[in-house]
Amino acid sequence: MPVRIVTDSTCDLPAETIARYGIRVVPLYINVGRQAFLDGIDITREEFYRKLPEFPEYPTTAVPSLQKFHAIYDSLADEGASEVLSIHISVSLSAVVDVAHLAAQETNSVPVTVLDSQQLSLGTGFLVETAAKLAAAGHAIEAILATLNAQIKRSHVFAALDTLEFLRRSGRMNRFVANLGSLLQIKPILTMYAGKPGNERVRTRKRAITRLLEMLAAVGPLERLAIVHTHAPERVAELRLQAASLLPEGDFIVANITPVIGAHIGPGAYGFAVVGAQG
Repeated sequence: MPVRIVTDSTCDLPAETIARYGIRVVPLYINVGRQAFLDGIDITREEFYRKLPEFPEYPTTAVPSLQKFHAIYDSLADEGASEVLSIHISVSLSAVVDVAHLAAQETNSVPVTVLDSQQLSLGTGFLVETAAKLAAAGHAIEAILATLNAQIKRSHVFAALDTLEFLRRSGRMNRFVANLGSLLQIKPILTMYAGKPGNERVRTRKRAITRLLEMLAAVGPLERLAIVHTHAPERVAELRLQAASLLPEGDFIVANITPVIGAHIGPGAYGFAVVGAQG
């Protein structure tokens, strides 16, 4: 049997891709007060973003348990997997990789390798899809890892936020900075590359879109592209129109970002996940 691929629900891959390659997805938790939702199972993304501004308590997020990883790894062994490659959201953003490492060390049924994607959303998802395609073609795990490590260096995610309010609520920035940002109508742009989150600030939505397009052009020729957003179809339409000359021909993914990330950045965010073409 080939190498089997495991990831977590922050990868934002379409359900049909997950099903096609038999990828196992470990859902993270979204907690609202005493109520816990499994991401992608107990609450839809549309429902979450619709309710987010009105939740009586601000949502928090939590990683899966060691036992959940154990159960998935063991079930893949039962299905005849020769090895398991477990690819997850950047350790700089979540403890998922740490829990997966512990579970891998304690799994005796099948060899498990854990990879920090150094990315989020479809930055992770495109790596997972690449791994699944190579595994399905019969490639050994060493060859898969070599390809993924090269792809990580070409993977970027950058997105503009509509407001600083949700970063403030989630505790990711202090109240003074959030209030100052609202006063000045600052539109933050968050970036992720090689495991390092970054940020920029611009003054208007028009400038935010211009800056996103500058970042997209700077990547150069593209191997993969997706538009990512948090329940912001109007922003997606505007971004597609403004970026038309930079977008690849044919279909590409437009993904409503997982609530696990959306809980921290809020609705109305929009941007790109891209993989630069190989030189």
